[in-house]
Amino acid sequence: MITTTAASFTIRREAVEVPANFQAMALGDLFIGNNGPFYLRHEGPLVQIGFRVERRHCNPMGNCHGGMLASFSDMVLPLSIHRKTTEVGHKFLPTISLQLDYLAPAPLGCWVQGEAEVLRVTRSLVFAQGLVTADGAPAVRISGIFKIGKPFVMPEAEAG
Repeated sequence: MITTTAASFTIRREAVEVPANFQAMALGDLFIGNNGPFYLRHEGPLVQIGFRVERRHCNPMGNCHGGMLASFSDMVLPLSIHRKTTEVGHKFLPTISLQLDYLAPAPLGCWVQGEAEVLRVTRSLVFAQGLVTADGAPAVRISGIFKIGKPFVMPEAEAG
């Protein structure tokens, strides 16, 4: 059992099975942190982010809610950009455009994982695309455009 304590409440979660070489990401207690836990595997050029679908992520059909997959996709792209480009560094990347094509459901209990590639970096924008899978099967095709914003400090465990 994992216990997380925020300023005014405690969340108890069962420990989840995570694929080899994925490490828990330190994301704090804001929106992203409250939807996790999320896990990162960063080995050379390989950057993968994942999570295990829990009941709280699901719609009434027992599949991961599209809004959860959209939020996850909006993490996969900029976190991959930070790790795959030297031009962007640790600058905040607000989303200008996020495109999602839902290909298949991500059922309760499955491992959802995303990877992305940087297509182009301009003076003020970054273009990226990727794929989110559910237990290895394509689930969401993603692409986005991000504004290169001001520098920010990434949580220490995530800065790697």
